[in-house]
Amino acid sequence: MKEVFLNYTMNFIASNQKELNQDDKERLAYGLEGLYMTLTKLIIIFLIALLLGFMKEFIITLIFFNIIRFPGFGFHASKSIVCLISSTILIIGIPYLFTTVETGLIIKTILCVVSIITFMICAPADTWKRPLTNGRKRLIRKICACSLSIIYSLIIIVFNGNEISNLLMAALLIETILISPIMYLIFKEPYRNYKKV
Repeated sequence: MKEVFLNYTMNFIASNQKELNQDDKERLAYGLEGLYMTLTKLIIIFLIALLLGFMKEFIITLIFFNIIRFPGFGFHASKSIVCLISSTILIIGIPYLFTTVETGLIIKTILCVVSIITFMICAPADTWKRPLTNGRKRLIRKICACSLSIIYSLIIIVFNGNEISNLLMAALLIETILISPIMYLIFKEPYRNYKKV
């Protein structure tokens, strides 16, 4: 199915674009493959959320997660199946847990403190495909990611017991896991790639 999508799309673009050199074709194919993988994974995860009757909570968590993910970066699986499994466990499992199991203020506060410390030490966490070599941009992302982790934590604690507090906690915890060296170690991916370029 992936090959059909890529071939059809590449042929369509090539027929409507007069000047595409080999580099352009390779970049286009790489981007289209990434788009295909992202869309198919999202469809599967959306279907699981729908089957669990968890769609609204899933979408809210996904929004909160993507806001903090943008400056924080974090782990990306190199294999599509690993990405699908880990994404499903993290993006559905953790929010589902926080909305079905009562979590006290003390546990949330501890998790928030651990998250803030992790962000201060680890954010932004790059990948070997996209090392963050620009020191200034890395600093800006660190400040933004740490600020967001503090803002999320304050909202979580102030609105404890509220559904938004639980979903924010889930989003913060997912990103904390993804920027920590533990994920990179588990999946044998290189960490702090900007130092190796």
